[in-house]
Amino acid sequence: MPNRDPFAPPPERAVFCNRTLNMRSIQAIGFDMDYTLVHYDVVAWEARAYAHVQQRLLQHGLPVRDLRFDPGLFARGLIVDQQLGNILKANRFGYVTQAAHGTRMLAHEAVRKTYSQVWVDLSEKRWVFLNTLFSLSEACLYGQLVDLHDAGRLGRDRALDYRGIYELVGETMDAAHLEGELKAEIVADPARYVPLEPELAQTLLDLKHAGKKLFLATNSEWHYTRPMMSWAFDRFLPGSGWRSLFDLVIVQAKKPSFFDGEQPFFAVVGDRVATEPHPGPLQPGQAYKGGNAQLVQEHFGLAGEEILYVGDHVYADVHVSSQIRRWRTALVLREVEDEVRHEQAFAPDQARLLQLMQQKERLDHEQAALRLTLQRLEHRQAPPNGVAANAHGVHERLRALRTETEALDHQIAPLARAAGELGHPRWGPLMRAGNDKSRLARQIERHADVYTSRVSNFLWLTPFGYLRAARGSLPHDPPATSQPR
Repeated sequence: MPNRDPFAPPPERAVFCNRTLNMRSIQAIGFDMDYTLVHYDVVAWEARAYAHVQQRLLQHGLPVRDLRFDPGLFARGLIVDQQLGNILKANRFGYVTQAAHGTRMLAHEAVRKTYSQVWVDLSEKRWVFLNTLFSLSEACLYGQLVDLHDAGRLGRDRALDYRGIYELVGETMDAAHLEGELKAEIVADPARYVPLEPELAQTLLDLKHAGKKLFLATNSEWHYTRPMMSWAFDRFLPGSGWRSLFDLVIVQAKKPSFFDGEQPFFAVVGDRVATEPHPGPLQPGQAYKGGNAQLVQEHFGLAGEEILYVGDHVYADVHVSSQIRRWRTALVLREVEDEVRHEQAFAPDQARLLQLMQQKERLDHEQAALRLTLQRLEHRQAPPNGVAANAHGVHERLRALRTETEALDHQIAPLARAAGELGHPRWGPLMRAGNDKSRLARQIERHADVYTSRVSNFLWLTPFGYLRAARGSLPHDPPATSQPR
């Protein structure tokens, strides 16, 4: 086995490239905060978010007291079908491969019957894309309320259909995030919610010392941003603190409108936000509220392709910044670490599964040729090349092939089932839907130049790294180069 490159990270900590990215050409790098620079313990955070929304729903008279947050029910990248009360997984073309009604997984035949003629188009209001880790508590509550609705337990006086249930959950979740009780809990006990990452400060220092301008652009408020950034960075920056890393700090940015709007900046001085818009050019080292990306770009005097923005939200951070500003983009996808580890551990079984599937394809092809032979013999036509014109022999071989295929299927089934559970026991790999790319993977492929599990992975890339996109595979490629990406 060849030695691993000493300068390369562990496979799960790599920066994965969709479009070639030369870090030497990047002059400024912007960062989101939540689940980007500040990573939360997902179960701890989402359990508290769930509890706050649950309490609000109780105050609305809903029978949710006995419900409990289950972090394993759903995953990032799933899609809510507001019309049918389902949560589903789709492949890159929008075809549904898995679905749950409420919290109950649907059998394959039920999924096929419901969605065989349906294509998921995320531009339609019917569908809601769950594209951040903040969606896990929301999805859990929605699924559980659908269960209560179907059991007739939401009350006849509530004219809630499946869409209304989602809107209620979404509005209540937004209120819980906007009103300060939830975030006050996090600020009061950050050790419970935010694991420390010593490599993170050094990563940003390397970028800064290489001459990159760094800025923070978060939707969180100043009174939340300051203590959370202090917790994550200050102990690793003795004598300076987190503010020393950034040329600009922008809070309440209101992404995605930040990237195409014209809202003004308001200076933050101490703990107070100015009541009048900031006049004139932005000042280095200053913190601001609001604003817009155009003024940030003018402040740095850079073209869009010289700015890299790093965030965890596929739409609000990556899609809009790339489509409107033409900024380069990096998506933080924490789940990739576990997914890569699981795939590596499964690699021998995956190789065996591929070998068995190739055998099955050969048997299927032979069966098809033999059936064609019988059809031609029935019409007194010549059989395909290489097949004897003997109907009795063909029937005997078909019976043997059926036996071989059944035996092969018994070997394939447990391996295929295990492959479908990698990363998540209910929904499988984040980036795959069966053998195809998932809808989430397609969104990432379209809008993120690179993706990685955490910002500190740029420590191995270095400020001078050059990432080259892999050669894309095509169905007609030779077998040696046609492994799925």
